[in-house]
Amino acid sequence: MPITKSGKKRLRQSLARRARNRAGKSAVRTQIKRVLAAIEGGDGSKIDAEYRLVCKKLDKAAAAGVLHRNTAS
Repeated sequence: MPITKSGKKRLRQSLARRARNRAGKSAVRTQIKRVLAAIEGGDGSKIDAEYRLVCKKLDKAAAAGVLHRNTAS
């Protein structure tokens, strides 16, 4: 446990960032699963809609630094 005031603040910040990053990664993984399920189903319009959403989520995660830009691409 941190002793100093600045150390306590850094702990709070890192916990908040970790939660935000985990939520972003989880959202991306969930959306990828939805795209794969749509591909299995074979519905063209649903595939297109889900693919657009996953691209958007990947781009946002890469822009925020949650994912590396090469990972997102």
